Amino acid sequence: MNRFKTSKFKNTTPKIAKKDGWINNVRAGSFSSQGNHIKASSKLVVFNAEQAGGGMLGLSSVRPGADGQWTVTQMSCHSDLVTDMDFSPFDESLLVTSSNDETVKLWRLCDPELQQPSGPELTLHPGQGRLELVLFHPTSSGLLAVGSQKSPLIWDTSRPDAPLAVLEQHSDLLQSLSWKQDGSLLASSCKDKMLRVFDPRAQLTPVQSAKSLQNNKDSRILWVKDNNLLTTGFNMMRDREVRLWDSRKLSSSIGSVSLGTSSGSVIPLFDEDTGLLILSGTGDTVIDCFEVSSSEPFLSQVSHCLTDTSTRGVAMVPKLALDVMSCEVMRVLQLTDSCIVPISYQVPRKHSGQEFHDDLYPDTVGTTPAMSAEEWWQGGNKQVEKVSLHPDKQPKPKASPAKQTPAKKELATGGSKEDPARCSTSSSPLSTPSSSAVPSRSPSTTSGLSSGFLPSPSPSQSAKAIQNMLGPSSKFRHIQGVVMHRDTHITNVQGLNLTTPGECDGFSVNRDRVAVPLSISGGQIAVFERSQPGKLPHTALPTIQNSVNVVDFSWDPFDTHRLAVAGDDAKIRVWQVPEGGLTETLTEPELILQGHTEKIYSIKFHPLASGLLVSSSYDFTVRLWNLESGDQANLLTGHEDQIFGMAWSPDGKLLATVCKDGKVRIYDPRKSTAPVQEGPGPEGHRGARVVWVCEGKYLLVSGFDSRSERSLYLYSADSLSSGTVASVSLDVSPSTLIPFYDPDTSVVIITGKGDTRVSIFEVVPEDPYFIECSSFNSPEPHKGLGFLPKTECNVRDVEIAMGLMLTKTTIEPVAFRVPRVKKEFFQDDIFPDTAVNWEPALTGAAWLSGMNGHQKKMSLKPKDMTPVSEAPKEAPVRKYLPSSVYLEEKTDEQKKEELLSAMVAKLGNMDDPLPQEAFEGVDDDEWDD
Repeated sequence: MNRFKTSKFKNTTPKIAKKDGWINNVRAGSFSSQGNHIKASSKLVVFNAEQAGGGMLGLSSVRPGADGQWTVTQMSCHSDLVTDMDFSPFDESLLVTSSNDETVKLWRLCDPELQQPSGPELTLHPGQGRLELVLFHPTSSGLLAVGSQKSPLIWDTSRPDAPLAVLEQHSDLLQSLSWKQDGSLLASSCKDKMLRVFDPRAQLTPVQSAKSLQNNKDSRILWVKDNNLLTTGFNMMRDREVRLWDSRKLSSSIGSVSLGTSSGSVIPLFDEDTGLLILSGTGDTVIDCFEVSSSEPFLSQVSHCLTDTSTRGVAMVPKLALDVMSCEVMRVLQLTDSCIVPISYQVPRKHSGQEFHDDLYPDTVGTTPAMSAEEWWQGGNKQVEKVSLHPDKQPKPKASPAKQTPAKKELATGGSKEDPARCSTSSSPLSTPSSSAVPSRSPSTTSGLSSGFLPSPSPSQSAKAIQNMLGPSSKFRHIQGVVMHRDTHITNVQGLNLTTPGECDGFSVNRDRVAVPLSISGGQIAVFERSQPGKLPHTALPTIQNSVNVVDFSWDPFDTHRLAVAGDDAKIRVWQVPEGGLTETLTEPELILQGHTEKIYSIKFHPLASGLLVSSSYDFTVRLWNLESGDQANLLTGHEDQIFGMAWSPDGKLLATVCKDGKVRIYDPRKSTAPVQEGPGPEGHRGARVVWVCEGKYLLVSGFDSRSERSLYLYSADSLSSGTVASVSLDVSPSTLIPFYDPDTSVVIITGKGDTRVSIFEVVPEDPYFIECSSFNSPEPHKGLGFLPKTECNVRDVEIAMGLMLTKTTIEPVAFRVPRVKKEFFQDDIFPDTAVNWEPALTGAAWLSGMNGHQKKMSLKPKDMTPVSEAPKEAPVRKYLPSSVYLEEKTDEQKKEELLSAMVAKLGNMDDPLPQEAFEGVDDDEWDD
């Protein structure tokens, strides 16, 4: 902008939409990532949601529905935080996401009112660790820039097996990526204060680089006019600043603006057509607008917009969605904690709303890709054809492409997975027809559709393709963990023992009460009644005094008053808690079990027989105790090192153990003291747990691999020696994963003491064995997670598990719920008859004599609810009248009759008496008064 020439955009005015124009019912996440937290196409808006640990995205539309309201829905995208997202510039429904779960996924979205696809169209596994950034190429279809923690990758989605290029590794965290508008160069900013410019097709190292940034705090980079780059970040005084750079000389900036002191990072958005730059700081209540010029002054402030609430993220709506007749040159969507606020930037003009001002709207880039990713990689530099924004000249929607049968090769490289019954898709490429992945087709037959993403010929074939490519889908994939209301919490828990052994779960719960170990000397355990939530007094509470350090403890499943406690003196003490809870300190146990020669590791009650308890010890033995007689019933041998965990089979016949000697064993305690089966266990020796799954046909072991990564391993209970059937790695952390398995749903909920994340899987007895579901994140590290019987779940809210979470000072109920549409019906597909596991099937003496029992089962269905399987089928509702109603030609006589009927209806019935006719007169003598 010449200093002597006035800019036509200098008076651009921001107009915040009225509150009835805001998108409400938004629950934005407060997670930290390098992305902008919100992105928009010309039709849809997606944003980071707070549910599922950040793995879910909120979805809405740019324009309201027919009723003037916005529909906001949510979709589960990843098993961990979604770090960045981007819409394809050539398809308003194609979204790419990156995540901390180390994957990149492409999604074909539907309108928010419709059911979203159950899985992505394509998943990329870069294998570079946590992913921070993802960006579509501006001119080529199906081309992505993916930012791992330290390396940018260039990826052709038609070749999902490996990236086209892995650019030079940065020495610290990659903070931002930006493609040049012509698609030739890629710029990056990094925590090492370096700016780099790459030409990925020429070399993997940067063509320009310099240590230009003054501070390593969060920075962003953008290509702006000509060959200039714009960065936002912090200077040495920790002031936020904006700098303009010549990409050919990064050693010094050509212009800068200071934005004051604040801790939030500055998100820049640039409109190439107008040269307007939006700057919004996270946590701020102001959005600034500047005009960028290639000459002095390089940055000129246009507006300073004060907002009602602080900013979580900002996005710019594409040019084709603007109201050009109102002289709207830009629209920004501000993401806040609870809503999305549209801010329209308009240029004041005399005849605004009546005529198109072509001087404000140069031709803008269209939505047809200039070339395929393969053509670009081979050196092509074609540019996207520009289109006019004049309402009369905008391109008409193309006819839907002819149906074609995808080849087997196309499906294998990411073919269409769309379910036509759920939502229709626009034709938009992931790669152009000339891509080498498929035979070449003419644009007229494909309508720009990407190779490998062709419309499915029929719903049945599409569903079959989805099943083949995605594998089985879990009905629990969108499960949500919800911390219950504070009124149900037990607070002010003091003196908690945080150093219980790794073999101990940290605390023990049953339907009536909670047992918590205290750090007070004498091995004391506090018992809290679940029926008495609230704040505990600061005074000393009555406890159970064991006189020795506690190593493990467990409630009797058939007696909510009986607590077994193992001490480091090799003894097990059995305590009886009085009705109503502890009113005085207990010092004398009901029973003492003695027989181990070394400190005990863990204890477990028998799941079917009353009065049976099993214990493991440092003497490398497992002992079975009969509490009815107080005697040792059996001694199991064969372990050569520390016993990490034990688990009874669902039928109570077998006992499984996992040991530090690298073996998993199965015992039949009534037949042999030696194991009946042995197999290789986890390679790591830091701790492990075991649980029976899939009706006792498999063993699930949580442990560590050789790289100290926490992992899950699945073994066939009939063939331990064959090794693992399947395994999955989770993360790196020192605490042992403690699994809880729900036999009714085959869902395993798994976490470790000191974790904030609770992972959830559905375990199935066939490939892929582990189906990952949404995870739950607690606000602070928890010290343990125990689960209650199934009858404590509120089936009306579709709760499949109810747990109690122990923190430093509180005990908080956590409900795990499955989102369902028809919650007024009993969801009998996920609530089968459950075992009455609080009643014994037989006595301990009977079990030891060789008898077996089976637990009774009961229905969880309330009497006033109808099973969803018996719900009446809803007839499809026709949203619009058939076209024949509108196309039917009416005669002149019919039109006259309709007009007269309408006029008579407005005038009312002429035969009705007038209102004044109902008035009563007065007598003559009344006039004299």
